[in-house]
This record gives sequence, structure tokens and C-alpha cells, in this order.
Amino acid sequence: MVLPIYIYGQPVLRKVAEDIPTDFPELETLLKDMWETLAESEGIGLAAPQIGKPIRVVVIDLDVISEDMPEYKDFRHAFINAHIIEYDESETDSVEEGCLSLPAIHEKVVRPKRIHVKWLDEQLQSHDEWIEGYLARVMQHEFDHLDGKMFVDRVSPLRKQLIKSKLKALIQGRYRCGYKTKAIRK
Repeated sequence: MVLPIYIYGQPVLRKVAEDIPTDFPELETLLKDMWETLAESEGIGLAAPQIGKPIRVVVIDLDVISEDMPEYKDFRHAFINAHIIEYDESETDSVEEGCLSLPAIHEKVVRPKRIHVKWLDEQLQSHDEWIEGYLARVMQHEFDHLDGKMFVDRVSPLRKQLIKSKLKALIQGRYRCGYKTKAIRK
């Protein structure tokens, strides 16, 4: 089932998400719904808080960009109880990011190129790895949602001031996008 994406201003987007037990009821259904919602919205990543659930579940589909980045062919993974353990700050880059919860807003965000991450996969197998490159950026963006953060929190104060009216419009429900959403006011 395609679920509405929660838009900037929704309180759940600012909550720190909780780990889920390995016997979490309806995990399979939740993941199926998240995959359908992600596909419908034409995104590459979706965190559970973005569908109103303050739990540590993320789905990432980089296969959709595999024409430009062939190394991500068939990359479609769920990350359960995901946590970034360490950031390797020795190399960073600045790349423009967007977010399904912030329609029509795109800003450059500086992030480390390499991170140490722990998570469970869809089969509840544990992973503890250093991730780098574009996947590290996407994971940081999505895992920020699990910690109640959004990419606009990581832009310079000047840029944040310049997009203030756009953020206010989102809170007021004044935006357009091609997928199902849930704003504070509509």
C-alpha cells in the first residue's frame, strides 16, 4: 500500500526513532509498503519517520540511478535498527540533496565520504561495515531522519535564511508534488 509522505513541520520528523524488536509485528508488511511508497514517489531512500512511524527502519533503492552509477545496479536494501557508529571526517564533499519530505527544496550539504554503520538487513542478519561514496551520503541523509534531523539542518545559516519562506510554505501546506503527502495544514 502506498502511504503518504510526511512533510516538513510534522512532529514525527523531529523525533529520535526507536530500535524495533526482531519480532516486530508486521515488519514484512511495513517494508512492502515502504518499497511501494518509495517507488510511487520516485525517490531513492525512505525512512520510517517519513511515513509517520518513529522507528529505525530505512529502505534505499539505488538501482534507479544505476544508468549513471552502474556500481549500484540491483542495489535495493532495507536497513533495520541502523546506527552510524563513526564518521571519517578526513574527507568530505558537498553535494546537492533533496528530500521527499521537503518537496522542491534542494541544497548543497557537506558530509563525510566514509562512515561506520551497524544495522540489520531484511533477514535480520547483523552488519557492521565501513561504507563510502554515494551510498554513504544516502545513508547519512536517511539515517538523519532516524535521529530527528533533516538535510536543511546541515546547510549554512545564510542558506537556511534564504529558504525560510519555502520551509514556512511547507508547514502551511502550500506546495505541489506528484505523490501522496501529509502536511500539518492542507
